[in-house]
Amino acid sequence: MTQAPTPTADTVRRLVRSLLPGGGGPDVRPVAEGGGHFTWWVGTRHVLRLAPDRDSAVRQRRELRLRDLVRPHLGVAVPVSVAHGEWAAGLTYTLDTRLPGGTAEDHDVSAVGEDDLAGLLTGLREVPARQAETLGVPRISPRSLEALRKAAVRAAQHLAEADEFDPTRLAQLTAPATAQLTAPAPVLVHRSLRGEHLVVSADGRVRGVLDWTGAVVGDPAEDIAGLAHAVGSPAAVRAATLAGYGARPCLRGLWLARCDTVIRLSERIQGRDTGPLPLLRKQLRRAWEAILLERVTELRDGVDEAL
Repeated sequence: MTQAPTPTADTVRRLVRSLLPGGGGPDVRPVAEGGGHFTWWVGTRHVLRLAPDRDSAVRQRRELRLRDLVRPHLGVAVPVSVAHGEWAAGLTYTLDTRLPGGTAEDHDVSAVGEDDLAGLLTGLREVPARQAETLGVPRISPRSLEALRKAAVRAAQHLAEADEFDPTRLAQLTAPATAQLTAPAPVLVHRSLRGEHLVVSADGRVRGVLDWTGAVVGDPAEDIAGLAHAVGSPAAVRAATLAGYGARPCLRGLWLARCDTVIRLSERIQGRDTGPLPLLRKQLRRAWEAILLERVTELRDGVDEAL
């Protein structure tokens, strides 16, 4: 396989000058988090994303069409592409409008921001899944929470040896509980509602959602889990409840997040993951924040104690 070229500042400047003619062109600089040197700030109004390989190019082309489909359904902004094409043979780019604000890693989400997240989850459920699939969005089966639980139990033992986590906390999730927390009906799922993809203003409002390249038709609990990583479990569950999801999808999303954070931190401690250690620890703390269970009364077989 031919090695994809690595874009340099000169490469990006030449491309930007061809897209935004006039003057010397705006300053360009790489985005430090998430995109590395394949994502570049272009002045203060645009961001340039370069696909590093053919698979990424396919997802980027699909994303352009998907954003147009989801935009009317969401109460938050989605970037608009002002130019797109190929920056190298078979490798695409999109020059997008830059949504104003920071990220959920920069600003706390307020109570009104939780309403924004509820509107986002509601809107995703309203997007016609069949239309999304005609654009090439894949439909995937829900993950096995029981298999994830078993993997998390093993990972927790490694974290205990590193004095990072108390493995007894996972005992709250039992095999009978996972059997009850089955996936709800499939919907369009962003699948990466992490902090860096939520645009948040200084007043805590959620103003936009970035990076739709990983969207699928699947388990909506995955997006609840993503929000638990990004804004903490209580806020994620409140937003999902406002969006009309019941106790089971909320608890499923919560435990997906909790197991995922234990597994990823363990892999990082063992050198099998390259994620930033401070961020992985922060995500674990957020996912394991306690939620109120007093109103979760309709579940049986110990699910009320599953958190």
